[in-house]
Amino acid sequence: MDKSKKKRIGILTAGGDCPGLNAAIRGVGKTAIVKYGMEVVGFSSGFLGLINKEYVHLEEKRLSGILTLGGTILGTSREKPFKRGSQLDINKPALIKQHYDELGLDALVCIGGNGTMKTASLLANEGMNIIGIPKTIDNDVWGTDLTFGFDSALWIATDAIDRLHTTANSHNRVMVIEVMGHDAGWLALYSGVAGGGDVILIPEIEYQMPVVNKYLKARARKKKSYSIVVVAEGIKFPAGTSAATYVAEQIEAGTGLETRKTILGYIQRGGSPSPMDRILATRFGAYAVELIAKEKFGKMVMKKGEKIKAISLDEVGGKIRLVPQKHPLVIKARGLGICLGTGK
Repeated sequence: MDKSKKKRIGILTAGGDCPGLNAAIRGVGKTAIVKYGMEVVGFSSGFLGLINKEYVHLEEKRLSGILTLGGTILGTSREKPFKRGSQLDINKPALIKQHYDELGLDALVCIGGNGTMKTASLLANEGMNIIGIPKTIDNDVWGTDLTFGFDSALWIATDAIDRLHTTANSHNRVMVIEVMGHDAGWLALYSGVAGGGDVILIPEIEYQMPVVNKYLKARARKKKSYSIVVVAEGIKFPAGTSAATYVAEQIEAGTGLETRKTILGYIQRGGSPSPMDRILATRFGAYAVELIAKEKFGKMVMKKGEKIKAISLDEVGGKIRLVPQKHPLVIKARGLGICLGTGK
């Protein structure tokens, strides 16, 4: 890198949207412009923006007023440039490198989840200066204690569970609520405990419906008029249905208790970010620029305890952070008498 010229950096947001993306863009952009006098370019629709060379210049005034906004001002997509598809005549990674060089970028900040971090690692191996920032409501990015987006989704899921308590109580029903998380159970576990769930089913702990049904029938015999069952979307269930549908049907058939399901869906990814996600995204964004200023590339920003640090992208790509079997909250849940679907 030529230390005599003004540095130019690029930013993109890739994968699914989540609260806090604009806060992260702002954290990167404002730190780069105000503290270091860098030029900032924002690419449209994730990696598609690099492939198609679609971008905007992000001046400081353009970054004002976006901290509280949900979504992403840059747009996003699930484009995976290293994935083989029907257009094998287009070498997307080479095209990205070409446009990276033509725009005179000194670094590229990739904001996204597991798939984005894997792509970021591969782009770093292609000779580009890459910094990754982890985001996802699933909280499943390897190497960081927390991703921004998770806290906002947790508030939404917990609020939904709170509201289901009143309906379940009024009608003496079992209410099954399905939350997101892909193959990880962080959101179900945390919202289930925070929302007073009676049963919490997560992918990391193999569940048995007879155990769940026995537990719910025991609650009914104790004159507990309703039960809340929180289900992660990634648990095992037969094809052609959904986690909540399958569990609700199995409960009603196995217990005779009136059961209803709610699939919370994409509402968990929308809306304004929580204060904690705004702060975390801002810290991540600012630290990413510090790494660029120090020319420490091929890194992903991460949170360890209360500190913001960096980890090599090579260590992150292709891995998923799952809930450990002996996670403290799992142990606390068992101690509270919450059923996790197993007799253990």
